[in-house]
Amino acid sequence: MKKVFQTVSHLDNRCYTQYNLSEDILMEHAGTAIKNFIFKKIKKNKKILIVCGTGNNGADGLVLARLLFSRYDTTIYMSGFMKTDIGKLQATRVAKLGAKTIDILPKVLQFDVVVDCLFGSGLSRDLDEKQTNILKLLNNTKAYKIACDTPSGLDNTGRPRPMCFKADTTITMGALKLSLFADISKDSVGKIIVSNLGVDRTIYETDTNYYLLDKNDMKLPYRTQANTHKVLLGHLAVVCGERVGAGKLCAMSAMNFACGMTTVISTDRIANLDDNLMQSKSLPQTTTAVAIGMGLGNNYDETLLENDLPKIIDADMFYDKNILKALTQQNIVLTPHPKEFVSLLSLCDICDIDTQTLQHNRVKYSKLFADVYPHIVLLLKGANHIITYQNRFYINPHGTNILSTAGSGDVLSGLIGSSLAYGLSPFDATVLGSLAHTSLVQKFKKGSFAVKATDLIKRIKQL
Repeated sequence: MKKVFQTVSHLDNRCYTQYNLSEDILMEHAGTAIKNFIFKKIKKNKKILIVCGTGNNGADGLVLARLLFSRYDTTIYMSGFMKTDIGKLQATRVAKLGAKTIDILPKVLQFDVVVDCLFGSGLSRDLDEKQTNILKLLNNTKAYKIACDTPSGLDNTGRPRPMCFKADTTITMGALKLSLFADISKDSVGKIIVSNLGVDRTIYETDTNYYLLDKNDMKLPYRTQANTHKVLLGHLAVVCGERVGAGKLCAMSAMNFACGMTTVISTDRIANLDDNLMQSKSLPQTTTAVAIGMGLGNNYDETLLENDLPKIIDADMFYDKNILKALTQQNIVLTPHPKEFVSLLSLCDICDIDTQTLQHNRVKYSKLFADVYPHIVLLLKGANHIITYQNRFYINPHGTNILSTAGSGDVLSGLIGSSLAYGLSPFDATVLGSLAHTSLVQKFKKGSFAVKATDLIKRIKQL
């Protein structure tokens, strides 16, 4: 698990005051980090364009230009005069080398690498027409694209203002920034690398409420006890409703994961149910967790919510006022997609927004929910899962577009529900289920359009 920060200015200030590291030293490390990446990635004498703004991000670019000089055919584009003393100093240094500098970009860029040093993190306004046109030109080139700190045009929430640089690699300085893990920035950041700024990250970083889940955080429920029994390994009850397929997918996912038993709850006989699944009209006495909402519809037994069992709640329940009863209980996991979460926020009288507003700042609205229901574990689905619990936020960035298929969310519910039934805490079950879900796509061809929910379920045994 890695720390993530909304802003890092306070961390930079600690370097200045506590460790006596100057701004010049931090810039030297920033430039060196990108230089080292280019040395490993790009052959000598290739043509490199460094696009510099007038602030400290641009000054980082000037340091980089100095470090690349003579090894590469380097061109510096200056969008204006440097505004700070340290920026002017960096400009003087690189000028003394005789570096090639331009103040007008050619209409056709013929470079092997483009490095974006226009803006760093902290943008709080819309780009002007000139800046927007620069980014359009950079994005249209076939050159390998590197962003210094964050892709220019992203604000601190990860929202393009109104567009941003589309990087192949982002080398971010000092620590991970929250803006790099917004859904709307996922197609713009590329591979993310963290550079230290003169001290190790463990020294540079402080406490935070934001964390990035690592694949190593997935602790699979291996069975180590020899003397055990299926009932002791947990029993998940999956409530089936109007759209039976969703409940069946959830149950099949759960059956292949942690718990020892899975039962489908339905008043009607379900055809073609897997032989390993059981069916009942009511909750079995041995039930240790309940999954409800998947394909549920409006006609269901409300008493299924009226117990103290751990529950994972999904899909149709987020449009039903009965969910408010469940929110008063302990050991509850919610897994809405954006449209469902917007409905939930409205039902809870927290706020009335549309889906687009939510997507512009998913963390903000997750926090609003957590402020009211800190005991609930919330997993907001999307390109990156956001897990919220006790006003802490955990981001799973490992999902891919392969998971954008019907029934994928039902598979996720099954993984989490199975882990709940197995005996994990709601938070641990959600982290495990989320990471297992995104790990299921690892061996599929990148960008595959043919993967279905049943294909994901078949992969569970290979985790």
